[in-house]
Parts: sequence; C-alpha cells; structure tokens
Amino acid sequence: MALSTNDLKNGMTLALPDGLFQVVEFQHVKPGKGGAFVRTTLRNVRTGAVVDRTFRAAEKVDQARLDKREMQYLYREGDDYVFMDTSSYEQLPVGADVLGRAAGFLVEGASAILAMYGDEIVGTELPASVELSVTDTEPGFQGDRVSGARKPATLETGVVVQVPLFVNVGDRLKVDTRTGEYLTRA
Repeated sequence: MALSTNDLKNGMTLALPDGLFQVVEFQHVKPGKGGAFVRTTLRNVRTGAVVDRTFRAAEKVDQARLDKREMQYLYREGDDYVFMDTSSYEQLPVGADVLGRAAGFLVEGASAILAMYGDEIVGTELPASVELSVTDTEPGFQGDRVSGARKPATLETGVVVQVPLFVNVGDRLKVDTRTGEYLTRA
C-alpha cells in the first residue's frame, strides 16, 4: 500500500527497493529556501542495520503489511525452534538465525508474537521479562558484600547474564528480554 512520506509514523514498516525497513525516527524539515523534505532513521528488519535516509515531502513509499501471529514455543529440533500458531494449531519450524537474541529467552510453553511478511518471519516480540533458572554460576561467599559486584550466570536456555553475588545455582531469575539484564529473583 502506497503512502505519502508526510504520513510516516515511528514503528511503521516500509517495503523499499533495497529491503524491509522500520521507521525508528522521522523529522519533517521545511528549509527557508527550496522544497520540504522528510529526514528519517530506518532499521533494516532483516539485518538490524540502521540507515539515515531523506525523502522529498509527499513522496510515495510502500508500506509493508506485517501479519503478527501469537505463537507458542513447543520444542527444539536440531537448529530449529518449533512454534505452534495458537489460533490454527499449525506448527512452524523457525531457524535460530531468524529469532536472533530472542532464542536465548525461550523456554518450552512460552508465548511469542512472530511478525510475518508473506511467509517470511521478520521479527519476534517476547514479553518484557521472563523467568529462567540458573544452571551454572560461581558460588557466592560469606562476606562478599561489595556494593554492585556482579558475576556471570548461565541460565537454562544457555544465555549468560551478569547477576549479583548472592545468586546461586537453582535460583529462578527475572530477566529483561530487551536488554538481557538481570532484574530480580523470582
């Protein structure tokens, strides 16, 4: 669907000749001399690369229609993560490279929203935080009370996060899926 660059909004996805891009930021500029233009910051949906691009005011661009489906993660099969569409119960294998960082926060039974462009998965939205168990970390010692000190901990999905010294193996932690940071013990 074609729309004018005057109608751009943050978060919109555009189908440009060189790929799918999401609008991160935009600014309408009307210089004293010459025609108005729209300065944008775009993020490539497939690669994550950020580019700055300028369009003439009222230039037509194609808006990409993304189909966002709620899926449930079932199990891992080789390098693929198998999801089930919660409305049609159809199973869909998804490669780890497509999921990116989100793969480190998926546990069986977890929900995720997969953004699809045609048959291609172009994005993964997870809840803001997830609860995961610690499978490996160095023990904390009595007397280790250095303010703000951290140690690495491996979680059940294999992702490593920095945690306070008092966290032990078997603890359940709440982790922010956007930044990968420890929030609190669950």
